[in-house]
This record gives sequence, C-alpha cells and structure tokens, in this order.
Amino acid sequence: MINATLLQRMIDASNDGIVVAEQEGDEDTILIYVNPAFERMTGFDANDILYRDCRFLQGDDRDQPARERIRQALQSGQPCREVLRNYRKDGSAFWNELSITPVFNEADKLTYFIGIQKDVSRQVHAEQRVAELERELAEARERILRLENDQRS
Repeated sequence: MINATLLQRMIDASNDGIVVAEQEGDEDTILIYVNPAFERMTGFDANDILYRDCRFLQGDDRDQPARERIRQALQSGQPCREVLRNYRKDGSAFWNELSITPVFNEADKLTYFIGIQKDVSRQVHAEQRVAELERELAEARERILRLENDQRS
C-alpha cells in the first residue's frame, strides 16, 4: 500500500494539474486541493483559490457547451472529459482538457471530485489551423473548377 507521503510526492510531481473539489450543495464544487502543476498552468496560487468553485477559471466566457455537459455530469455523479476555454490569472486564455472523476464515501454518497487538467492549447490551435487550411483548399478547388468550366464555355 502507498503511504500518504509517497502519494503526495507523486501528485506534486505530476505535469498535469490535479485538483480535489468537495461537493457543496447541488451546484457548487469547492476546491480543497490543487497541485503545483495546476498553479503553474493557471498562474493562481493555491492560497488565492482554495475554497472557491472552479467556474471562476472561465471568467465571463460562460457560453461554452462543454460547461453544460460538465454541470450535468457533476449533478449526476458521473465522470466526464471535456475541453473548454479557461483563463489564467493574467487573463490569457488556454484550452483545458478537463477529466473529472467522482469519489464516493463508504455510504456511497458523492463527496469529492478529482479533476485532471491538461493545457491542450497547442492541439486545439493546430486543429483549428488544419480546419482553416481545409476550407481554403476547398475554396481553391471550387475556383479551379469554375475557371475550367468558364474556359470550356
């Protein structure tokens, strides 16, 4: 069995942001632990954000379909994985792949959520660029076909 000290060192050594949130009421999940990778990723010091709901990371950017899917998963006590825009302490945006797993106590009551967070901004930007290039390619093909048709006429 892994002792608590070793477990703490392993979590602190992770390159992924790891948070523990406590279920509070029907809507709120309050951060009770964040690892150093989470602090580096977001720019927030643990002392500034503990005992707050994680939703502050979306700032005013509330119109994200992933947020609703996360809310539904939290309410139903189900795991989920979503990508959403978050904002660092300095206001800069990043794409966060958030994986949430519910934790139940001995009485099978939902008590905590474990969140694993990865900054996937590079991947999202690369996917957006590929989609943009595919659109440009399709438009260029259409122009070529029109020119060919015009020359035949």
